[in-house]
Amino acid sequence: MALVAGMTSCDMEAPTQSTLDGSSVFSVYSLAESEVMSIHVAFGEQNSYRGRFLPFYGLNTDVEVPSGSAPSYANKNDEKQNLVNYSTSETNGQIDVEDKNPYANFYQGIERANLAIEGIRKYGDIANNPNMAQLLGEALTLRAVIYNDLIKAWGDVPARFEPNNSDNIYLPRTNRDVIYKQLLADLKEAEDYCYWPNENSITKTTERVNKAFVKSLRARIALYAGGYGLRGDGYRLSKDPELAPEKMYAIAKEECEDVINKGCNKLGTFKENFTKLCQDNVTAGGESIWEIPFAAGRGRVLYTWGIKHAAKNGDQYTKQPQGGVNGPAPYLYYDYDAEDARRPITCIPYQWSQELKDGKAHQELRKISQWCFGKLRYEWMNRIVTSTNDDGVNFQYMRLADVYMMAAEAENQLGNTSAAWNYLKPVLSRVLPAAKVSELQTKYCASKDAFQKGIIEQRGLEFAGEQLRKADLIRWGIIDEKMAEAKQKLTNLANRQGEYAGLPDKIYYTIDTDGETLKLYGLNKGEDNAEKIKELKDAGWESKNWFVSDGVNILTDDYINGLYVEQPSTHCLWPIMKNLIDKSNGYLNNDGIYGQLSD
Repeated sequence: MALVAGMTSCDMEAPTQSTLDGSSVFSVYSLAESEVMSIHVAFGEQNSYRGRFLPFYGLNTDVEVPSGSAPSYANKNDEKQNLVNYSTSETNGQIDVEDKNPYANFYQGIERANLAIEGIRKYGDIANNPNMAQLLGEALTLRAVIYNDLIKAWGDVPARFEPNNSDNIYLPRTNRDVIYKQLLADLKEAEDYCYWPNENSITKTTERVNKAFVKSLRARIALYAGGYGLRGDGYRLSKDPELAPEKMYAIAKEECEDVINKGCNKLGTFKENFTKLCQDNVTAGGESIWEIPFAAGRGRVLYTWGIKHAAKNGDQYTKQPQGGVNGPAPYLYYDYDAEDARRPITCIPYQWSQELKDGKAHQELRKISQWCFGKLRYEWMNRIVTSTNDDGVNFQYMRLADVYMMAAEAENQLGNTSAAWNYLKPVLSRVLPAAKVSELQTKYCASKDAFQKGIIEQRGLEFAGEQLRKADLIRWGIIDEKMAEAKQKLTNLANRQGEYAGLPDKIYYTIDTDGETLKLYGLNKGEDNAEKIKELKDAGWESKNWFVSDGVNILTDDYINGLYVEQPSTHCLWPIMKNLIDKSNGYLNNDGIYGQLSD
């Protein structure tokens, strides 16, 4: 049963309340629960989270790029390129869609949340019904999730914290500081309502909001609120004293420490986190704190961020050509320490072949310009995907490693560098040898600034492909610096100069005896031994020039210059789509800097 009906809001395309009496719904737990769960519909709509925001917003960064369709300055006006190269148009056909556009879908989710919040407050008897209180906490938190991502993509947006009515159909943009403060207050309230993971049967799954997620999300939003953003008068920090960086870091520190000290969630191995995600393991208490739940016919998580499978009619792991849409920056593999366990999980130089042998695909080398992310793999799944693009794997919105690293950043920024290391160390200790961890401790703990540089470095290595990096670079105020650095690193890699000098010319490869697995030599520095190469050639290994094709660099100037075409800090937001502006009764516009407000 749903309390949502037709579309009436011209600027939001949000549903309005039906004539059904809320008292008959929100006084009954099962019915109220259905209403809260309906908020998730906004995540799964065709062009909402699953099809537009998650695949596109997080690109391009210094660790994430399009892979299936590589950056191209010559094609900078292509609509998909245009979404990610910091030059998005308000008429971009990927998001300027009459129905089911991402902006409107987000507000549909907010409207469902508003109805649930109002109804449960009135009729849920939360003082005497803790399960109903849990539902209120979930609705408040889901609304905060959506608003947080709205602000990430569009900056200042209309603040709608009550259900639609005749008085609020049309609303102008609201200074995001007002929204941030509301979200921080809402989540503080939600903390009192929600159960910890596994404290109650409701929170035994990562698909349900729990207190650990509420606190983690509040920490993340505090960091965004206290950081840099694109405003009407430029790229800067908020002028609101209530959102001063030191106050926001204090909130983040407290919330993250509460989650860590409670101990309801545990770090496993780096690989384990992602295999569990691919296997639809939603048992609470592991590294995954909360996931956007997708049914089998929804969610393009592996399709967008997984390893490419090229077979036209599918292979032994998927019945459709899937994956490889986005991938790591071509230099990212080389930026990891060679012993870092994250490297072979995150950066994959191969795809699964188009040609089948005995009905099975095998791994084949891609181009240096087309790496795949390997955190999500069809071969790790317990089921076969048959959909043309949706795979039903959840999107992991918050994991414990992020909580540790937010705690480390906050502690350091508040002047407690030695204490900050205690939160960074567990994340590094599971992926690096003890001696390497000790070296990083000496390097990072040399000063407050050195530690922050370490946070910037390690968050890139830890969360590449998880759509956190762009927001991080923006809030730190370094997006221009890091994107310019990315172009220089691409240039150095193309020419094997600087930190990439000494990389071998060719990669030698063969298929292992299992008929699937690609064996490589030549990907790393030092893998150019003449005797070893002769041995491999004699054994039938093939070779491929990794950097040059027909005398021309594979990483072309067109690729490098296509990473961004406008200044990232002043073009890091999406404009509101023109068809929604036209329906807003004059309340919305993209004037000036994407229609953003100043204060």
